[in-house]
Order: sequence, then C-alpha cells, then structure tokens
Amino acid sequence: MNEGSDGGSGGDNLFSDVDAGGGNDVFANRELLNIDHVPDQNRIVGRDDHIRELANEVGPAVTGVPPNSVILYGKTGSGKSLVANHVMERARDEAERRGNRLATVTVDCAQAKGEADTIQTVADSVNRPGTGVKVPTRGISTNEYYNRLWEILDREYDAALITLDEVDRLGDDNVLMLLSRAREAGKVDVPIGIISISNKVNFREQMTERVKSSLGHNEFIFDPYDGEQLRQILENRKDAFQEGVLEPGVIPKTAALAAQRHGDARKAIRLLRHAGDYAKNNGVGEVREDHLELAQEQAEVERLKELIAGLPPHSKYVLYALANLTSKTPDDRDWFRTTVIYDVYRKVCESEGTDDLTTDTVRGLLSELAFLEVTESNQEHGGMGKGTYKEHRLLWEPSVVFKMDPDPARVDVDQ
Repeated sequence: MNEGSDGGSGGDNLFSDVDAGGGNDVFANRELLNIDHVPDQNRIVGRDDHIRELANEVGPAVTGVPPNSVILYGKTGSGKSLVANHVMERARDEAERRGNRLATVTVDCAQAKGEADTIQTVADSVNRPGTGVKVPTRGISTNEYYNRLWEILDREYDAALITLDEVDRLGDDNVLMLLSRAREAGKVDVPIGIISISNKVNFREQMTERVKSSLGHNEFIFDPYDGEQLRQILENRKDAFQEGVLEPGVIPKTAALAAQRHGDARKAIRLLRHAGDYAKNNGVGEVREDHLELAQEQAEVERLKELIAGLPPHSKYVLYALANLTSKTPDDRDWFRTTVIYDVYRKVCESEGTDDLTTDTVRGLLSELAFLEVTESNQEHGGMGKGTYKEHRLLWEPSVVFKMDPDPARVDVDQ
C-alpha cells in the first residue's frame, strides 16, 4: 500500500522536511531560538553584573553553607529567568567539582496549580532513583509532599537552590514561608536558598512580615534591554540559521522593533524565529525584513497563550468577550463595564456549549487578567447617588486574541 506506508498520502512523506538535528534550508539549529533555551555565558548580554551579584548571594550553597534568598524583579523578557538558571547551573557544577551535592530546580508558578503542585514539582525534580521515596502527581496531602521533599533533601543533598519563577502567581506566600523556614523549624538539615522571580515590583509588599524577615532584603531590578543589547542578543543566536539566509537588515530591524515596543528579549527572539518559520514554510529560502511584519502577529499570539496558560478556560471566554466588544467599538470608547462584558461573556459560553459562571467569578477572572497586564481596570464614580463601578479594556489587539484558537468565539454585540 502506498498510502500510509511512507507516512504520507499518495506516496508523499509528510515529514520529509524534518531533519534529526533541526536543520533545513533555513534553520541550522532552531533550538537556539527557543524561549526556554539557556545559552552559554558568552551568549548572555548585558547581565554580567546581575550574574556576579546573584552568584555572591547564593554562592555559599556550593559548600553546603546556607545561601541568601533573593528576589529578582523586572518586566517579562528582561533576563531574570535566564540569569537565575545560568547561575544555578554553574553553582551545581561547582558544587560537584568540590565533592558536594547541590539540588537545583526551577518551578514555573504560572503553570503550577497551587501550593501542593508546586511542592510536588520540586520534590519530583530533585528525587533520585534509589531514594525509595515516591512523589505521586496526586493522592497525598500538601503536608505529605513537604515531608517527602524534606526526606529527599536530607538523604541526597548538602544544600538546595529553588527558583520560583513568576512567584506572584502562587496567590499567597505559604510556599515561601515554609521553604525559607524549613531548616530553622527543624524540618530539614539541608540549607535551602530561594530565588523568587516576579514581574511585579510591588510583590514584596504582598508578603507577610515573617516571610520578609526570612528572605532578607536582597533584591535585584532588571531593566528592559535597550536596542543595542537586543541586537547583540540576536546576533549571538544568528547561527540558528543557515549561513547567508538572514538578510543583513533583519536583526537590526528586529531589535529596533522590540526596543520601541517593550525591550523584551523573549519577544525579539520569538519574532525572529517566526520570521524564519515564515520563510521556511513558504519556501522563500531567505529571511527578509518584510517577513518580520508578517510574523509579528503570530509572535504576539504565542506570547498571549503563554501568559494565560495557567488560567482556567473561562478566562479565555472573558477575553473573547472583551475582544468581541473591542473589535466593534471605536478606539475612543474601548472601556467596558463589568456588566457589559458579562452579557457578552454569556453569549461566548453559549457558543462554546458551556455553562456560564457567576458575575462575581467573572470579576475575579478580570482581576487576574489585569494582574497579568492582559487587560486594564479602572474604578469609576457614577456621580451623586450612582455609586462606583469598574471598567475594563483589552491591552492586546482583538485579532491576536481571536487567533489563539482555529475557531474562536465570535458573537453578536449589542451596543
């Protein structure tokens, strides 16, 4: 049989363009353009001081001495996670060289489903074959996850460094309190250092006094990258492409676009990758400046998906409601009351074949979206005897929201 025998229909191999190393006529090593890729130190731009300062704070862990805990602040794409992961990797290697066992783990709190899931992820990541300790994904209490984590650390390690990325997404600081005070409370003999990463510069204000005391006052601010730094970052990854594929102006234009809009290295790298994908998928054979405009929206779609990945499905339905309203309203009237959004949200739920949630629940979802800077909220005063109410607006283009799904919910909007 021809059909199916070679992985394609009619004798064509569906995967003929896939190379085992990720190479093709456009990309030589596409992995270099993945957002989660941790580059070598000589590819990290403009963060030498942050690397040294963070290493000084957590460095004692390589000898089994209690490290300091720190908080890294800065907007998305400013290098916080990159620096934390790089320093932890170097610390683990140095500890091994000195004959010590250092546990290192990063938890994406935006993906974790609360405290139990966060600690399960930490315990499972540092567990080793032969410990005899099992860390199931479910079925045991939060307290038991902590107990198993303490057991693993005491059996297998001399110290631990735990990075909590987007720590503000946890909802409370219970994880921070229990991890930072574990040794002092006699739960574990191993010193633990915590690297907390937040996009919110006021995150510390949300902590209890006990946690503030445990974490100390070690805080580092990461400023957005400027145009020259973004250009260097992209230049350091241009060997992701085959030689001669990138037109000379592509990297400078990508850096300029990113610097003007946000200074976000993640977005700049993502945009360059999507431009390469466009060239590859359309058989162009080279990546040109005009491909950047064509790739821009898809890069934004990917970023929005990443932002809301940890939210419940109805958060997306609220977003669709706002996108429907915004797309059919003049720019000068793009603020909408909660009740107006809720009416359209119910129509979205109906089109999706699901039951709608209460108004109070939707208010909570709107607050979460505003916290992530997907939407913006304002408290308005209705005047004498009319009380106050909230208005919201979408901070992303409606077209970006609609492109998150192949068949987005478009509904009638009564204005």
